[in-house]
Amino acid sequence: MKRTPTAEEREREAKKLRLLEELEDTWLPYLTPKDDEFYQQWQLKYPKLILREAGSVPETLHQEVQGAFLSLHKRGCLFRDLVRVQGKDVLTPVSRILIGNPGCTYKYLNTRLFTVPWPVKGSTTNYHGAEIAAACQTFLKLNDHLRGETARAWGELAAREKADVDAVPLCIGPDFPRVGVGAFEGQDEADIKTRSAYNVTLLNFMDPQKMPYLKEEPYFGMGKMAVSWHHDENLVERSAVAVYSHSFEGPEEESEEDPQLEGRDPDIWHVGFKISWDIETPGLAIPLHQGDCYFMLDDLNATHQHCVLAGLPPRFSSTHRVAECSTGTLDYILQRCQLALQNVRDQADNGDVSLKSLEPAVLKQGEEIHNEVEFEWLRQFWFQGNRYKKCTDWWHQPVAQLEELWKKMEFVTNAVLREVRREGVPMEQRNEIVTAILTSLTTRQNLRREWRARSVPLRSGVC
Repeated sequence: MKRTPTAEEREREAKKLRLLEELEDTWLPYLTPKDDEFYQQWQLKYPKLILREAGSVPETLHQEVQGAFLSLHKRGCLFRDLVRVQGKDVLTPVSRILIGNPGCTYKYLNTRLFTVPWPVKGSTTNYHGAEIAAACQTFLKLNDHLRGETARAWGELAAREKADVDAVPLCIGPDFPRVGVGAFEGQDEADIKTRSAYNVTLLNFMDPQKMPYLKEEPYFGMGKMAVSWHHDENLVERSAVAVYSHSFEGPEEESEEDPQLEGRDPDIWHVGFKISWDIETPGLAIPLHQGDCYFMLDDLNATHQHCVLAGLPPRFSSTHRVAECSTGTLDYILQRCQLALQNVRDQADNGDVSLKSLEPAVLKQGEEIHNEVEFEWLRQFWFQGNRYKKCTDWWHQPVAQLEELWKKMEFVTNAVLREVRREGVPMEQRNEIVTAILTSLTTRQNLRREWRARSVPLRSGVC
């Protein structure tokens, strides 16, 4: 069964088509560090985009992080995701793993990823190998470093606002010119701390030499894309994003003075930025060298789009985010289960349950939670197979617990349907019950068909 695209997806696709139609056979302009106006344009139009060159990170941390990337890759812990785009399943060219606070999840493109926990205080995790344990510890250490760098960058922006000066140096490194920022409203210190409190990192890996079918960048002619234009999803509003980039040593770089090379060097990885749906402002293609970090502060992720432009060598990245977890933690879904099952009076040995209430609002809530557990959690987890067992058994017991609670909800649904069919139930009450639960039951039936269809590529070994 083909899923109907959401209104937001249809609007986004319509904007993309209108933009491509307007461009016809021309390219929009974009700038690289070779262009004289590059830094001025960055300062004026992209002031909340911050670069920290590799020299701003301690060498020992570089070594640990790069070793951790290789350890996880060697152990086969990074996987390509089968995601939903415009109602179709698409296999990502990038392999990923989510590391972060225990019990957290991160959802993008209708796919929920479950964290491999990093070792925070008060939580115990059984890792499947000392290398994996060390890698998770390293990415927690990197997370702490990037949180500190983010706070400093935000502080510099606030200081500039307060002092009303023309430029604050935000790019650190001996070879990269310092970039100023535009006007920025000072923020409450506690609020900034919250919006810099990265709770997950999404690790990415791609070897372009093994991906000959990468898409061409469609608007500027920037070359092959590892990740298409997008806004990062499922984040706390106006929160920061920090990215650590590590590409393998590649060929000798072209001289920036080489007249034969126009635009960005295709051998070097770049991150591209543009103002969303703007055809007047030039885009930026910023080269990413081994160990560089960049930061998207405040509302930059909402007002601008970014893409990752493939270079020649393989590349890892660690993308640290403040995931919006109000409905995305294990504690949350367990509380929802408890709420749904409060309506159970008792349960017989064969599983049949009796209910405390037949109030339509109570039944409706229970069936909605039933769907949430099945389709937002269990099927998302089952769909990804045994990938998490590569790293840890942390999710084994919680998912088993959710399965038992889901089974109990199945018995609740059966109990409601039995009550509807029971002789002597007034027609008015029967209609109220059916009206309350029909939408959830129809949605459940449709989604089960959809998930069965989605599982075919997995059974065929696509992932």
